Amino acid sequence: MNNNLPKTEISQNGMVVSPHYAASDAGVEILKQGGNAIEATIAVASSLAIHYPHMTGIGGDAFWLIYDPKEGVSFIEASGYSGFDVKMNQYEGLKTIPFRGKLAANTVAGAVSAWDLAYKKSKNNWKGNIPSSKLVEEAVLSDKNGIVVTDSLSQTLEEKKEELSVDKYFSEIYYPNGNTPKKGDKLIQEKLGKTIKTLGENGFDDFYRGDLAKDIANDFEKREGLLSIKDLNEHNASWNSPLEMKMSKGKLFNASAPTQGIASLMILGLFDRWLEKLPEKDSTNHIHLLVEATKIAFKHRDLMNTSASPEELQAWLEPEYLDKLSQELDLEKALPWGENAAPGDTTWFGTIDSEGRVVSAIQSIYHEFGSGLTLPKTGIVWQNRGCSFALDSTHIQALEAHKKPFHTLNPAIALFDDGRVMDYGTMGGDGQPQTQAAIFSRYAYYNEDLQASINNPRWLLGRTWGNSSQSLKLESRFKEEIIKQLRHKGHDVEILSALDSAVGHAGALVYKPSKQIEGAFDPRSDGKASSF
Repeated sequence: MNNNLPKTEISQNGMVVSPHYAASDAGVEILKQGGNAIEATIAVASSLAIHYPHMTGIGGDAFWLIYDPKEGVSFIEASGYSGFDVKMNQYEGLKTIPFRGKLAANTVAGAVSAWDLAYKKSKNNWKGNIPSSKLVEEAVLSDKNGIVVTDSLSQTLEEKKEELSVDKYFSEIYYPNGNTPKKGDKLIQEKLGKTIKTLGENGFDDFYRGDLAKDIANDFEKREGLLSIKDLNEHNASWNSPLEMKMSKGKLFNASAPTQGIASLMILGLFDRWLEKLPEKDSTNHIHLLVEATKIAFKHRDLMNTSASPEELQAWLEPEYLDKLSQELDLEKALPWGENAAPGDTTWFGTIDSEGRVVSAIQSIYHEFGSGLTLPKTGIVWQNRGCSFALDSTHIQALEAHKKPFHTLNPAIALFDDGRVMDYGTMGGDGQPQTQAAIFSRYAYYNEDLQASINNPRWLLGRTWGNSSQSLKLESRFKEEIIKQLRHKGHDVEILSALDSAVGHAGALVYKPSKQIEGAFDPRSDGKASSF
Protein backbone atom coordinates (compact mmCIF):
# COMPACT_ATOMS: atom_id res chain seq x y z
CA MET A 1 0.00 0.00 0.00
CA ASN A 2 2.76 2.45 0.93
CA ASN A 3 4.13 2.34 -2.63
CA ASN A 4 0.85 3.79 -3.89
CA LEU A 5 0.72 6.67 -1.42
CA PRO A 6 1.44 10.18 -2.74
CA LYS A 7 4.85 11.88 -2.63
CA THR A 8 5.64 15.42 -1.51
CA GLU A 9 4.96 17.99 -4.24
CA ILE A 10 7.69 20.60 -4.87
CA SER A 11 7.45 24.00 -6.61
CA GLN A 12 9.20 27.37 -6.84
CA ASN A 13 6.15 29.34 -7.98
CA GLY A 14 3.08 28.64 -5.89
CA MET A 15 1.00 25.80 -4.52
CA VAL A 16 -2.48 24.94 -3.28
CA VAL A 17 -3.67 22.03 -1.15
CA SER A 18 -7.32 21.12 -0.66
CA PRO A 19 -9.44 17.98 -0.15
CA HIS A 20 -10.71 18.05 -3.75
CA TYR A 21 -8.47 17.99 -6.81
CA ALA A 22 -10.64 20.37 -8.87
CA ALA A 23 -10.57 23.00 -6.11
CA SER A 24 -6.77 22.76 -5.82
CA ASP A 25 -6.46 23.21 -9.58
CA ALA A 26 -8.86 26.17 -9.47
CA GLY A 27 -6.62 27.92 -6.94
CA VAL A 28 -3.45 27.25 -8.93
CA GLU A 29 -5.09 28.61 -12.07
CA ILE A 30 -5.54 31.94 -10.26
CA LEU A 31 -1.88 31.88 -9.19
CA LYS A 32 -0.85 31.23 -12.80
CA GLN A 33 -2.77 34.35 -13.83
CA GLY A 34 -0.72 36.45 -11.43
CA GLY A 35 -3.14 36.19 -8.53
CA ASN A 36 -2.05 36.16 -4.92
CA ALA A 37 -2.64 33.68 -2.11
CA ILE A 38 -5.88 35.35 -0.98
CA GLU A 39 -7.37 35.41 -4.46
CA ALA A 40 -6.42 31.77 -4.99
CA THR A 41 -7.96 30.79 -1.66
CA ILE A 42 -11.29 32.40 -2.58
CA ALA A 43 -11.24 30.38 -5.80
CA VAL A 44 -10.64 27.20 -3.78
CA ALA A 45 -13.39 28.07 -1.27
CA SER A 46 -15.99 28.69 -3.98
CA SER A 47 -14.95 25.55 -5.86
CA LEU A 48 -15.26 23.37 -2.76
CA ALA A 49 -18.77 24.73 -2.20
CA ILE A 50 -19.74 23.10 -5.49
CA HIS A 51 -17.53 19.98 -5.55
CA TYR A 52 -17.71 19.06 -1.82
CA PRO A 53 -21.20 20.14 -0.73
CA HIS A 54 -21.42 17.48 2.00
CA MET A 55 -18.40 19.01 3.76
CA THR A 56 -18.65 22.75 3.15
CA GLY A 57 -20.59 25.51 1.47
CA ILE A 58 -21.57 29.15 1.42
CA GLY A 59 -24.19 28.36 4.04
CA GLY A 60 -21.44 27.78 6.62
CA ASP A 61 -18.74 29.60 8.60
CA ALA A 62 -15.03 30.16 8.06
CA PHE A 63 -11.79 31.12 9.80
CA TRP A 64 -8.64 32.27 8.00
CA LEU A 65 -5.05 32.79 9.09
CA ILE A 66 -3.01 34.94 6.70
CA TYR A 67 0.77 35.30 6.78
CA ASP A 68 2.50 38.20 5.06
CA PRO A 69 6.32 38.27 5.39
CA LYS A 70 6.06 42.05 5.93
CA GLU A 71 3.11 42.05 8.36
CA GLY A 72 3.21 38.70 10.17
CA VAL A 73 0.13 36.60 10.93
CA SER A 74 -3.40 37.99 10.94
CA PHE A 75 -6.71 36.27 11.65
CA ILE A 76 -10.15 36.58 10.06
CA GLU A 77 -13.01 35.45 12.30
CA ALA A 78 -16.08 34.82 10.14
CA SER A 79 -18.53 32.85 12.23
CA GLY A 80 -22.16 33.83 12.56
CA TYR A 81 -24.23 34.79 15.59
CA SER A 82 -27.51 33.14 16.44
CA GLY A 83 -30.47 35.11 15.16
CA PHE A 84 -31.80 38.11 17.04
CA ASP A 85 -35.18 36.38 17.28
CA VAL A 86 -33.84 33.00 18.43
CA LYS A 87 -35.28 32.07 21.82
CA MET A 88 -35.06 29.09 24.15
CA ASN A 89 -38.85 28.63 24.13
CA GLN A 90 -38.77 27.85 20.39
CA TYR A 91 -37.28 24.50 21.46
CA GLU A 92 -39.88 23.76 24.13
CA GLY A 93 -40.19 20.05 24.84
CA LEU A 94 -36.71 19.27 23.48
CA LYS A 95 -33.64 18.35 25.52
CA THR A 96 -31.19 19.21 22.75
CA ILE A 97 -31.28 21.22 19.54
CA PRO A 98 -32.00 18.95 16.57
CA PHE A 99 -29.19 18.33 14.06
CA ARG A 100 -31.52 18.77 11.08
CA GLY A 101 -34.24 21.12 9.92
CA LYS A 102 -35.18 24.74 10.53
CA LEU A 103 -34.51 24.61 14.29
CA ALA A 104 -30.88 23.64 13.57
CA ALA A 105 -30.41 26.54 11.13
CA ASN A 106 -30.27 29.19 13.83
CA THR A 107 -26.98 31.03 13.12
CA VAL A 108 -25.89 33.32 10.29
CA ALA A 109 -23.51 31.83 7.71
CA GLY A 110 -20.23 33.76 7.82
CA ALA A 111 -18.06 32.03 5.18
CA VAL A 112 -18.71 34.52 2.39
CA SER A 113 -17.91 37.43 4.71
CA ALA A 114 -14.40 35.95 5.09
CA TRP A 115 -14.05 36.03 1.30
CA ASP A 116 -15.17 39.66 1.30
CA LEU A 117 -12.84 40.85 4.06
CA ALA A 118 -9.86 38.95 2.65
CA TYR A 119 -10.58 40.24 -0.87
CA LYS A 120 -10.44 43.81 0.42
CA LYS A 121 -7.02 43.12 1.96
CA SER A 122 -5.89 41.60 -1.32
CA LYS A 123 -6.87 44.72 -3.25
CA ASN A 124 -5.74 47.30 -0.72
CA ASN A 125 -2.54 45.73 0.66
CA TRP A 126 -1.38 43.24 -1.97
CA LYS A 127 -2.48 45.11 -5.12
CA GLY A 128 -4.67 42.20 -6.18
CA ASN A 129 -6.55 42.92 -9.39
CA ILE A 130 -8.37 39.73 -10.37
CA PRO A 131 -12.14 40.39 -10.56
CA SER A 132 -14.31 38.49 -8.10
CA SER A 133 -16.23 37.02 -11.04
CA LYS A 134 -13.00 35.39 -12.23
CA LEU A 135 -12.32 33.94 -8.78
CA VAL A 136 -15.59 31.99 -8.76
CA GLU A 137 -15.44 31.06 -12.44
CA GLU A 138 -14.35 27.45 -11.95
CA ALA A 139 -17.15 26.85 -9.46
CA VAL A 140 -19.75 28.34 -11.80
CA LEU A 141 -18.54 26.44 -14.88
CA SER A 142 -18.22 23.16 -12.97
CA ASP A 143 -21.77 23.45 -11.75
CA LYS A 144 -23.06 24.31 -15.21
CA ASN A 145 -21.41 21.19 -16.64
CA GLY A 146 -22.24 19.09 -13.58
CA ILE A 147 -19.74 17.91 -10.99
CA VAL A 148 -18.48 14.35 -10.93
CA VAL A 149 -19.86 12.67 -7.81
CA THR A 150 -17.08 11.30 -5.61
CA ASP A 151 -17.32 8.13 -3.55
CA SER A 152 -17.33 10.29 -0.40
CA LEU A 153 -20.29 12.37 -1.60
CA SER A 154 -22.27 9.34 -2.77
CA GLN A 155 -21.68 7.43 0.47
CA THR A 156 -22.71 10.39 2.59
CA LEU A 157 -25.92 10.90 0.64
CA GLU A 158 -26.77 7.20 0.94
CA GLU A 159 -25.95 6.96 4.66
CA LYS A 160 -27.91 10.11 5.54
CA LYS A 161 -30.77 9.66 3.10
CA GLU A 162 -33.44 9.02 5.72
CA GLU A 163 -32.77 12.27 7.57
CA LEU A 164 -31.88 14.50 4.59
CA SER A 165 -34.52 13.43 2.09
CA VAL A 166 -37.32 14.83 4.27
CA ASP A 167 -36.40 18.30 3.02
CA LYS A 168 -38.24 18.71 -0.28
CA TYR A 169 -35.85 21.25 -1.74
CA PHE A 170 -32.78 19.26 -0.69
CA SER A 171 -34.17 16.12 -2.30
CA GLU A 172 -34.88 17.88 -5.58
CA ILE A 173 -31.17 18.66 -5.89
CA TYR A 174 -29.33 15.80 -4.23
CA TYR A 175 -31.73 12.88 -4.74
CA PRO A 176 -32.82 13.40 -8.38
CA ASN A 177 -35.92 11.29 -9.09
CA GLY A 178 -35.56 9.95 -5.56
CA ASN A 179 -32.24 8.25 -6.31
CA THR A 180 -28.87 8.57 -4.59
CA PRO A 181 -26.21 9.72 -7.11
CA LYS A 182 -23.52 7.10 -7.64
CA LYS A 183 -19.78 7.60 -7.86
CA GLY A 184 -19.00 8.97 -11.32
CA ASP A 185 -22.50 10.38 -11.92
CA LYS A 186 -22.95 14.02 -12.88
CA LEU A 187 -24.70 16.27 -10.36
CA ILE A 188 -25.97 19.78 -11.14
CA GLN A 189 -26.72 22.24 -8.32
CA GLU A 190 -28.25 24.83 -10.64
CA LYS A 191 -29.54 27.35 -8.13
CA LEU A 192 -26.38 27.23 -6.00
CA GLY A 193 -24.25 27.76 -9.10
CA LYS A 194 -26.32 30.82 -10.04
CA THR A 195 -26.00 32.16 -6.49
CA ILE A 196 -22.21 31.86 -6.57
CA LYS A 197 -22.17 33.52 -10.00
CA THR A 198 -24.21 36.39 -8.53
CA LEU A 199 -21.68 36.78 -5.72
CA GLY A 200 -18.89 37.04 -8.29
CA GLU A 201 -20.77 39.64 -10.30
CA ASN A 202 -22.25 41.78 -7.49
CA GLY A 203 -19.52 41.37 -4.88
CA PHE A 204 -19.37 39.09 -1.87
CA ASP A 205 -21.15 41.54 0.45
CA ASP A 206 -24.30 40.98 -1.61
CA PHE A 207 -24.81 37.92 0.61
CA TYR A 208 -25.43 40.17 3.61
CA ARG A 209 -26.58 43.59 2.40
CA GLY A 210 -27.66 43.27 -1.24
CA ASP A 211 -30.36 41.70 -3.36
CA LEU A 212 -29.02 38.24 -2.56
CA ALA A 213 -29.48 38.94 1.16
CA LYS A 214 -33.14 39.75 0.45
CA ASP A 215 -33.52 36.48 -1.44
CA ILE A 216 -31.96 34.55 1.45
CA ALA A 217 -34.19 36.28 3.99
CA ASN A 218 -37.27 35.61 1.84
CA ASP A 219 -36.24 31.96 1.56
CA PHE A 220 -35.99 31.72 5.35
CA GLU A 221 -39.42 33.30 5.72
CA LYS A 222 -40.84 30.84 3.20
CA ARG A 223 -39.30 27.94 5.14
CA GLU A 224 -40.57 29.41 8.47
CA GLY A 225 -36.95 29.63 9.58
CA LEU A 226 -35.34 31.49 12.47
CA LEU A 227 -33.17 34.02 10.61
CA SER A 228 -34.13 37.39 9.14
CA ILE A 229 -32.77 40.18 6.96
CA LYS A 230 -31.62 41.96 10.14
CA ASP A 231 -29.41 39.01 11.07
CA LEU A 232 -27.74 39.15 7.65
CA ASN A 233 -27.44 42.96 7.61
CA GLU A 234 -25.80 43.02 11.03
CA HIS A 235 -23.20 40.34 10.25
CA ASN A 236 -19.57 41.23 9.59
CA ALA A 237 -16.36 39.22 9.54
CA SER A 238 -13.63 40.80 11.66
CA TRP A 239 -9.86 41.03 11.98
CA ASN A 240 -9.00 39.49 15.36
CA SER A 241 -5.76 38.65 17.12
CA PRO A 242 -4.67 35.04 16.59
CA LEU A 243 -3.45 32.92 19.47
CA GLU A 244 0.31 32.37 19.43
CA MET A 245 2.69 30.15 21.34
CA LYS A 246 6.47 30.11 21.46
CA MET A 247 7.98 26.65 21.48
CA SER A 248 11.38 25.05 20.88
CA LYS A 249 11.10 25.03 17.08
CA GLY A 250 9.60 28.47 16.58
CA LYS A 251 6.20 30.09 17.03
CA LEU A 252 2.78 28.52 16.41
CA PHE A 253 -0.39 30.43 15.51
CA ASN A 254 -4.00 29.36 15.63
CA ALA A 255 -7.53 30.77 15.81
CA SER A 256 -8.84 32.26 19.04
CA ALA A 257 -12.41 32.01 20.41
CA PRO A 258 -14.98 30.88 19.49
CA THR A 259 -12.81 28.06 18.11
CA GLN A 260 -10.81 25.27 19.76
CA GLY A 261 -7.51 26.71 18.49
CA ILE A 262 -6.41 26.95 22.11
CA ALA A 263 -6.56 23.14 22.39
CA SER A 264 -4.40 22.62 19.29
CA LEU A 265 -1.70 24.87 20.71
CA MET A 266 -1.85 23.42 24.23
CA ILE A 267 -1.36 19.85 22.96
CA LEU A 268 1.85 20.79 21.16
CA GLY A 269 2.95 23.04 24.02
CA LEU A 270 2.70 20.12 26.44
CA PHE A 271 4.46 17.74 24.04
CA ASP A 272 7.27 20.31 23.65
CA ARG A 273 8.04 19.88 27.37
CA TRP A 274 9.24 16.33 26.59
CA LEU A 275 11.93 17.47 24.18
CA GLU A 276 14.77 16.13 26.32
CA LYS A 277 13.03 12.73 26.63
CA LEU A 278 11.55 12.64 23.15
CA PRO A 279 10.09 9.20 22.37
CA GLU A 280 10.68 7.51 19.02
CA LYS A 281 8.51 8.68 16.12
CA ASP A 282 5.10 6.98 15.99
CA SER A 283 6.04 4.83 18.97
CA THR A 284 3.62 3.89 21.74
CA ASN A 285 4.90 6.76 23.90
CA HIS A 286 4.71 9.30 21.05
CA ILE A 287 1.02 8.49 20.59
CA HIS A 288 0.36 8.16 24.33
CA LEU A 289 1.85 11.56 25.19
CA LEU A 290 -0.14 13.36 22.50
CA VAL A 291 -3.35 11.58 23.54
CA GLU A 292 -2.81 12.48 27.20
CA ALA A 293 -2.02 16.09 26.25
CA THR A 294 -5.27 16.10 24.25
CA LYS A 295 -7.27 15.15 27.37
CA ILE A 296 -5.76 18.02 29.36
CA ALA A 297 -6.23 20.51 26.51
CA PHE A 298 -9.85 19.49 25.92
CA LYS A 299 -10.73 19.95 29.59
CA HIS A 300 -9.50 23.53 29.30
CA ARG A 301 -11.24 24.07 25.97
CA ASP A 302 -14.57 22.93 27.43
CA LEU A 303 -14.33 25.68 30.06
CA MET A 304 -13.86 28.34 27.39
CA ASN A 305 -16.49 30.99 26.88
CA THR A 306 -17.04 31.56 23.15
CA SER A 307 -16.68 35.31 23.75
CA ALA A 308 -13.32 34.93 25.53
CA SER A 309 -10.68 37.40 24.38
CA PRO A 310 -7.34 36.26 22.92
CA GLU A 311 -5.67 37.81 25.97
CA GLU A 312 -7.69 35.60 28.33
CA LEU A 313 -6.83 32.44 26.42
CA GLN A 314 -3.15 33.35 26.10
CA ALA A 315 -2.85 32.78 29.86
CA TRP A 316 -3.21 29.03 29.19
CA LEU A 317 -0.24 29.23 26.83
CA GLU A 318 2.18 30.90 29.25
CA PRO A 319 5.36 28.81 29.71
CA GLU A 320 4.96 28.59 33.48
CA TYR A 321 1.39 27.33 33.16
CA LEU A 322 2.29 24.72 30.53
CA ASP A 323 5.27 23.63 32.67
CA LYS A 324 2.88 22.97 35.55
CA LEU A 325 0.32 21.15 33.38
CA SER A 326 2.97 18.93 31.82
CA GLN A 327 3.52 17.34 35.22
CA GLU A 328 0.08 15.73 34.84
CA LEU A 329 1.35 13.66 31.90
CA ASP A 330 2.00 10.10 33.05
CA LEU A 331 4.09 8.09 30.60
CA GLU A 332 2.83 4.80 32.03
CA LYS A 333 -0.88 5.33 32.60
CA ALA A 334 -3.80 6.79 30.62
CA LEU A 335 -6.01 9.36 32.31
CA PRO A 336 -9.74 8.53 32.44
CA TRP A 337 -11.72 9.66 29.40
CA GLY A 338 -15.36 9.95 28.53
CA GLU A 339 -15.89 13.60 27.75
CA ASN A 340 -18.50 15.00 25.41
CA ALA A 341 -16.97 15.32 21.99
CA ALA A 342 -17.82 17.27 18.88
CA PRO A 343 -18.08 15.65 15.45
CA GLY A 344 -17.97 17.79 12.34
CA ASP A 345 -17.56 17.92 8.58
CA THR A 346 -15.18 20.55 7.38
CA THR A 347 -12.71 21.47 4.67
CA TRP A 348 -9.23 22.87 5.34
CA PHE A 349 -7.28 24.35 2.45
CA GLY A 350 -4.00 26.20 2.16
CA THR A 351 -2.27 28.42 -0.38
CA ILE A 352 1.24 29.85 -0.80
CA ASP A 353 2.08 32.29 -3.59
CA SER A 354 5.43 33.22 -5.16
CA GLU A 355 5.91 36.08 -2.68
CA GLY A 356 5.78 33.67 0.25
CA ARG A 357 2.36 34.89 1.37
CA VAL A 358 0.35 32.18 3.05
CA VAL A 359 -3.32 31.47 3.74
CA SER A 360 -4.57 28.72 6.05
CA ALA A 361 -8.36 28.55 5.75
CA ILE A 362 -11.09 26.34 7.09
CA GLN A 363 -14.73 26.42 6.05
CA SER A 364 -17.58 24.24 7.27
CA ILE A 365 -21.31 23.60 7.51
CA TYR A 366 -20.70 21.43 10.63
CA HIS A 367 -22.46 18.05 10.15
CA GLU A 368 -22.79 16.39 6.73
CA PHE A 369 -24.85 18.87 4.70
CA GLY A 370 -25.34 20.96 7.84
CA SER A 371 -28.96 21.32 8.87
CA GLY A 372 -30.16 19.98 5.54
CA LEU A 373 -32.45 23.03 5.37
CA THR A 374 -32.26 24.11 1.73
CA LEU A 375 -33.27 27.56 0.56
CA PRO A 376 -35.56 27.23 -2.46
CA LYS A 377 -34.50 30.26 -4.53
CA THR A 378 -30.77 30.36 -3.79
CA GLY A 379 -30.10 26.62 -3.45
CA ILE A 380 -28.04 27.20 -0.31
CA VAL A 381 -27.89 24.38 2.24
CA TRP A 382 -27.62 26.07 5.65
CA GLN A 383 -25.25 25.04 8.41
CA ASN A 384 -26.29 23.53 11.75
CA ARG A 385 -23.45 24.98 13.84
CA GLY A 386 -26.03 26.28 16.28
CA CYS A 387 -27.02 22.77 17.35
CA SER A 388 -23.91 22.93 19.56
CA PHE A 389 -25.80 25.38 21.80
CA ALA A 390 -27.24 23.90 25.00
CA LEU A 391 -30.90 24.15 26.03
CA ASP A 392 -29.79 24.43 29.66
CA SER A 393 -29.73 28.09 30.70
CA THR A 394 -26.92 27.41 33.20
CA HIS A 395 -24.59 25.87 30.58
CA ILE A 396 -21.63 27.90 29.34
CA GLN A 397 -22.90 27.34 25.78
CA ALA A 398 -26.56 28.05 26.61
CA LEU A 399 -28.65 29.19 23.64
CA GLU A 400 -29.24 32.93 23.53
CA ALA A 401 -30.14 35.46 20.86
CA HIS A 402 -27.17 36.98 19.03
CA LYS A 403 -24.55 34.65 20.51
CA LYS A 404 -21.74 32.75 18.81
CA PRO A 405 -21.65 28.96 19.12
CA PHE A 406 -18.53 26.93 19.88
CA HIS A 407 -16.47 25.98 16.83
CA THR A 408 -14.14 23.06 16.25
CA LEU A 409 -12.66 24.85 13.22
CA ASN A 410 -9.04 25.95 13.66
CA PRO A 411 -6.52 26.72 10.89
CA ALA A 412 -2.82 26.68 11.81
CA ILE A 413 0.42 28.37 10.75
CA ALA A 414 3.91 27.79 12.16
CA LEU A 415 6.87 30.14 11.80
CA PHE A 416 10.07 28.16 12.37
CA ASP A 417 13.17 29.81 13.81
CA ASP A 418 15.10 28.73 10.69
CA GLY A 419 12.79 30.74 8.40
CA ARG A 420 10.41 28.01 7.22
CA VAL A 421 6.68 28.73 7.22
CA MET A 422 4.29 25.80 7.66
CA ASP A 423 0.64 26.03 6.66
CA TYR A 424 -1.45 23.10 7.91
CA GLY A 425 -4.86 21.91 9.03
CA THR A 426 -7.56 19.27 8.72
CA MET A 427 -11.25 18.50 9.00
CA GLY A 428 -12.62 16.24 11.68
CA GLY A 429 -14.32 17.87 14.68
CA ASP A 430 -12.45 16.92 17.84
CA GLY A 431 -9.93 15.18 15.61
CA GLN A 432 -8.63 18.50 14.27
CA PRO A 433 -6.23 19.34 17.16
CA GLN A 434 -5.12 15.69 17.32
CA THR A 435 -4.33 15.40 13.61
CA GLN A 436 -2.56 18.76 13.68
CA ALA A 437 -0.42 17.43 16.54
CA ALA A 438 0.38 14.19 14.70
CA ILE A 439 1.41 15.93 11.49
CA PHE A 440 3.32 18.81 13.09
CA SER A 441 5.18 16.62 15.57
CA ARG A 442 6.29 14.20 12.85
CA TYR A 443 7.52 16.99 10.60
CA ALA A 444 8.98 19.37 13.20
CA TYR A 445 10.42 17.05 15.87
CA TYR A 446 11.35 14.00 13.80
CA ASN A 447 12.19 15.63 10.44
CA GLU A 448 9.71 13.35 8.70
CA ASP A 449 8.99 14.01 5.03
CA LEU A 450 5.95 16.30 4.71
CA GLN A 451 3.76 13.94 2.71
CA ALA A 452 4.78 10.96 4.87
CA SER A 453 3.70 12.98 7.92
CA ILE A 454 0.18 12.89 6.50
CA ASN A 455 0.29 9.45 4.87
CA ASN A 456 1.45 7.61 8.00
CA PRO A 457 -1.21 5.95 10.18
CA ARG A 458 -3.05 8.26 12.57
CA TRP A 459 -5.24 8.04 15.64
CA LEU A 460 -8.22 9.78 17.15
CA LEU A 461 -9.53 10.05 20.70
CA GLY A 462 -13.32 10.34 20.85
CA ARG A 463 -15.97 11.08 18.27
CA THR A 464 -15.57 12.56 14.84
CA TRP A 465 -17.08 12.49 11.36
CA GLY A 466 -18.95 9.22 10.89
CA ASN A 467 -17.99 7.69 14.25
CA SER A 468 -19.73 8.30 17.58
CA SER A 469 -17.76 6.13 20.04
CA GLN A 470 -15.42 7.68 22.63
CA SER A 471 -12.57 5.17 22.25
CA LEU A 472 -8.99 5.75 21.11
CA LYS A 473 -9.19 4.84 17.43
CA LEU A 474 -6.08 3.70 15.53
CA GLU A 475 -5.75 3.01 11.84
CA SER A 476 -4.99 -0.65 11.22
CA ARG A 477 -1.51 0.04 9.80
CA PHE A 478 -0.10 0.49 13.31
CA LYS A 479 1.93 -2.48 14.52
CA GLU A 480 0.15 -4.95 16.78
CA GLU A 481 2.77 -4.38 19.49
CA ILE A 482 1.87 -0.66 19.68
CA ILE A 483 -1.83 -1.52 20.00
CA LYS A 484 -1.10 -3.96 22.83
CA GLN A 485 1.11 -1.45 24.68
CA LEU A 486 -1.51 1.30 24.44
CA ARG A 487 -4.15 -1.03 25.85
CA HIS A 488 -1.74 -1.96 28.66
CA LYS A 489 -1.48 1.75 29.56
CA GLY A 490 -5.25 1.83 29.96
CA HIS A 491 -6.44 3.12 26.57
CA ASP A 492 -9.73 1.76 25.20
CA VAL A 493 -8.44 1.01 21.68
CA GLU A 494 -10.62 0.56 18.61
CA ILE A 495 -9.18 -0.35 15.20
CA LEU A 496 -10.17 1.57 12.07
CA SER A 497 -9.48 0.77 8.43
CA ALA A 498 -6.03 1.33 6.91
CA LEU A 499 -6.80 4.81 5.53
CA ASP A 500 -9.87 6.01 7.41
CA SER A 501 -11.62 9.36 6.95
CA ALA A 502 -12.46 9.31 10.67
CA VAL A 503 -8.94 10.65 11.33
CA GLY A 504 -9.56 13.62 9.06
CA HIS A 505 -8.65 15.00 5.65
CA ALA A 506 -5.43 16.91 6.32
CA GLY A 507 -3.08 19.02 4.26
CA ALA A 508 0.16 20.94 4.66
CA LEU A 509 2.42 23.37 2.82
CA VAL A 510 5.91 24.57 3.73
CA TYR A 511 7.63 27.67 2.35
CA LYS A 512 11.40 27.56 2.74
CA PRO A 513 13.91 30.46 2.84
CA SER A 514 15.17 29.20 -0.54
CA LYS A 515 11.65 30.02 -1.86
CA GLN A 516 11.01 26.33 -2.50
CA ILE A 517 7.50 25.22 -1.61
CA GLU A 518 6.59 21.72 -0.46
CA GLY A 519 3.03 20.46 -0.40
CA ALA A 520 1.16 17.41 0.82
CA PHE A 521 -2.48 16.31 0.70
CA ASP A 522 -4.36 13.53 2.44
CA PRO A 523 -4.78 10.23 0.56
CA ARG A 524 -7.91 9.71 2.69
CA SER A 525 -9.58 12.54 0.74
CA ASP A 526 -10.21 13.38 -2.92
CA GLY A 527 -7.54 16.04 -2.67
CA LYS A 528 -4.44 17.23 -4.43
CA ALA A 529 -1.36 19.36 -3.89
CA SER A 530 -1.51 21.42 -7.07
CA SER A 531 1.41 23.55 -8.28
CA PHE A 532 2.97 25.10 -11.36
